[in-house]
Amino acid sequence: MPKYKINIFSKLIMLLTISVFSINTYAASAVEIDIEVEAAIKKFKVEVAGAEKFLAKAEGVLVFPDVVKAGVGIGGEYGEGALLIKGKTVDYYNTAAASIGFQFGAQFKTVMLLFMTKDALTKFRNSDGWEAGVDGSVALIELGAGKDINSENIKDPIVGFVFSNKGLMYNLTLEGSKMTKLKK
Repeated sequence: MPKYKINIFSKLIMLLTISVFSINTYAASAVEIDIEVEAAIKKFKVEVAGAEKFLAKAEGVLVFPDVVKAGVGIGGEYGEGALLIKGKTVDYYNTAAASIGFQFGAQFKTVMLLFMTKDALTKFRNSDGWEAGVDGSVALIELGAGKDINSENIKDPIVGFVFSNKGLMYNLTLEGSKMTKLKK
């Protein structure tokens, strides 16, 4: 008989960790990420009135087209994306986070961070693993039906949008999400 007993909770944690973070093993190529990022930006422009003007004012746009979040009590999320400056990809990043609490299942979402000032973009690019809520505050925009984003009224240095397959998501946070540069 083994000396160490592993309880069901420990097994679930190991299974979740392996399943969520093994996604990195199947990392997308730069071309795949670019295609998905382009599709996410098109969806953003279609679903959010005023998005084109808002994107034009941004110094940089970080897009994670497919972030998967899964959990059974303890959860994790992971996704890969690209940083665009003036519409061109300059770097690739991943985002990862862990959470504890009542949760069960999985969900996919798209996350976009718009850096509205050069200073915010420079701090992000010069960081070695940037964490939302610690290294920079992200203002998440929640829009109701029929509303548009007015870039004149939004003065935050970093603005975030989160979409699901059903549209703009509400009452979410990006705090604790860590973004790290990838070599592609």
